[in-house]
Parts: sequence; structure tokens; C-alpha cells
Amino acid sequence: MKIIYCIAGTCHSGGMERVLANKANYLTGHGYEVVIVTTDQQGLPPFFPLAEQIRCIDLGINYEENNGKSFANKLLHYPLKQYRHQKRLAAILKREKPDITVSMFCNDAGFITRINDGSKKVLEIHFSKFKRLQYNRKGLWRLADLWRSRQDEKTVRRFDKFVVLTEEDKGYWGNLPNITVIPNANTFATSQAAALENKKVIAIGRYTYQKGFERLIEAWNILSPGFPGWKLDIIGNGEERDKLQDLIHAYHLDGQVTLVSPTKSIDKVYLDASLLAMSSRYEGLPMVLLEAQAFGLPIVSFACKCGPKDIVTDGETGFLAAENDIKGLAQQMAKLMENTQLRKQMGRKAKEASRRYAEDAVMAKWTALFDSLKG
Repeated sequence: MKIIYCIAGTCHSGGMERVLANKANYLTGHGYEVVIVTTDQQGLPPFFPLAEQIRCIDLGINYEENNGKSFANKLLHYPLKQYRHQKRLAAILKREKPDITVSMFCNDAGFITRINDGSKKVLEIHFSKFKRLQYNRKGLWRLADLWRSRQDEKTVRRFDKFVVLTEEDKGYWGNLPNITVIPNANTFATSQAAALENKKVIAIGRYTYQKGFERLIEAWNILSPGFPGWKLDIIGNGEERDKLQDLIHAYHLDGQVTLVSPTKSIDKVYLDASLLAMSSRYEGLPMVLLEAQAFGLPIVSFACKCGPKDIVTDGETGFLAAENDIKGLAQQMAKLMENTQLRKQMGRKAKEASRRYAEDAVMAKWTALFDSLKG
């Protein structure tokens, strides 16, 4: 069976890119032919390693070159890029003749079901239904986000299957006949577990509004006087790096809070930490939470839509703070930072809980879905 995945690019270190790499490698190792089609690869290599049998094709659309530009700029360039995208993707699909084409809900989602290449079309979303509204943009951008959210409700119905990550998110979409839930799988199948003795808290993700790292820095500013010697590493990159660095300076947290570039040796980062904190405004099913649990890390997170409430059992494998309760986030982190016994107890339970997301179990759901569409 041949499967084509459509995504913006594989060159970033984000959770969606990690999920796709793991999924593609698994499928390739189990007899599937996998092709990844990108729009914004810019000649860069994949951040996460891909099996050599996986072919990658970039369409050279480059939507990202308009990011950060004005509303008028987007309005001017987006329709032409959509036209080029549809034309080039249609040519690829008709040439490659896949059995199944999977959209990662990037810029192809609105038109890919109109390409009559014979393949079944699957849409998978890595955020919640409320993703666009949670951008918190103003003016014309806000109106555009509201309009696109309404279009999303129509778009998802046109696919043969629409895959969401959590039961919580499934409920928000309503009673759709084509909707199904398949969570992300653990990235790591490891017997290793963090010792949870280092005075180190970590957070991982792109430096964007979504991840809310400025809220985490504010929380650290609240608790840091009571925890000398403790450090916070925020691993990632992105457009808000300078803003976050300025906030660290403003709170005089230099030497305590460090912005760290992504690493491919992420397992060492988890093993060196004693706690993972997540300050996101919205998610889908956060890979960092699954990975942290696999390494036996307790978690403190805002109870944002969607994912943390599915993964973290409050008071057992970590703590959930009310959305935007920065003081509450700081208090919950402090509970674990001051109590080694509690950290280790929650870490053991987190490790046990991670088995729910074992790769073989999750991928069995995907292969069953693909088989049902082909059959």
C-alpha cells in the first residue's frame, strides 16, 4: 500500500514533525510505501531522521515567506500560492497513484478532496477545533480566524476519515460520521527513567504565542526566590526568542532561566531533568508530555484545550493548573521542586501511564484505518 503524507515541512523540530517521522518510519518498516510531500522545505534536511526508503518531494510553494507580513500581503499572495499548490499537488498525486493521501491539516486541507486521483483522503489534526480562535489576533485577522474556523467545520466533512487526537476534541466537533480518535504514540520506548534528583525543570516547544513561555517565565519569577540552585531550561526556537530573552533580563533571571536550542539528543534532556512544565494556551495531544512520561518525569501543566487532561492524572502523575493561573502554575511546580519523594512517586506513576501510548498499539489503529479504506 502506498501512502502520501502532505505537510508544510519536515525541517522543524516540532511535535507534528516528530510524529510524522515516527509514523512514516514505522509504516516503512512494516511494508508500506511512504512519500512525504512538503510545501516549505526550502532545501533543508528533515530535522528528525527518516528511513532511506521514504521519498520526499517539495512543491516549492513557500507559504512561510509571508508569515509575519500584513493582512493585505497575505490577501494578495495566498490565492496565487493556493492555485500553484493545488496544481502541483494534483500532478504529484496523479503521477504517484497513492492508495491513501493524508493531509496534516496544512494549506492543502481546503482543496485536496477535489483532486480526483483515486486515492482515499484522510485528514488528521494535531491541535484542537479551537486552534484558530486561540491565536488571539485582533481586527481583520480575528475576522479571518472566525471565518476559517467555520470553514474548518465544512472542510473536515469532505474527507473519507477525519482523525482527532483526543476524546475531548472529538466532542467539540460534534457527531460527524467520519470522525475517529487516534492519539499520538510515544516517541521513545525506553526502559530508562530520570533519577529526578537534579535541580532542573524543563519546557520544550517552539517559541510562539501558542506555547505561552512568557507565562512560564512569570511563574518562575514567582517561585525562584524560594528555590536557589534550581534552573529552568526552555528548549526550542522561534519568532518569540528575543521577547522571551528580554523578559528573562527584565526579571533578573539570567543564570536561572536559559533558552536552549533544540537537540536531536532529546533523551538526554529528559533524563537530566526532574520536572517538565507546560504553559501552552492550546494543544492537540502534546508530544512533550508523552515523552516526559516515558522517561518517568512528573508534569505540571495548564489544563488547556486539548491534551493535558487526557495525559496527566491530576495529583497522581503530575498537577494541572487552571488555564492562565500563573500563580497556580508556580505553586504546583513548587510542590514538586521541594519534595523529592513526591517527585519520584509521581514519576513512577507517569512511567506506568505512558504504556497507554505504546507505538505498536497506536499504529495498529492507523493500519486498521488504512486497511478499512482500501478494502
